[in-house]
Amino acid sequence: MAIEVLVGRNVRRLRKGREMTQEGLAERAEVSQQYVSDLERGRNNPTILQLQKLATALGVRPHELLLEPPKRSSAQNT
Repeated sequence: MAIEVLVGRNVRRLRKGREMTQEGLAERAEVSQQYVSDLERGRNNPTILQLQKLATALGVRPHELLLEPPKRSSAQNT
């Protein structure tokens, strides 16, 4: 998986898990809502500084935006 797609998926998953809108995340991370939208679609390749701002806004450590999400077991899918 391309790193920009992985980061985008993680940002979306974490943002939604915190019941945060794209606008809310954008405000906290000091970026535009359009940037967040493009990032979540894998259209942006964030800099290290942008990763730091996004992670802080989401309440996670920056490296967590680069990790593959844990696979759900089949027992969790039922």
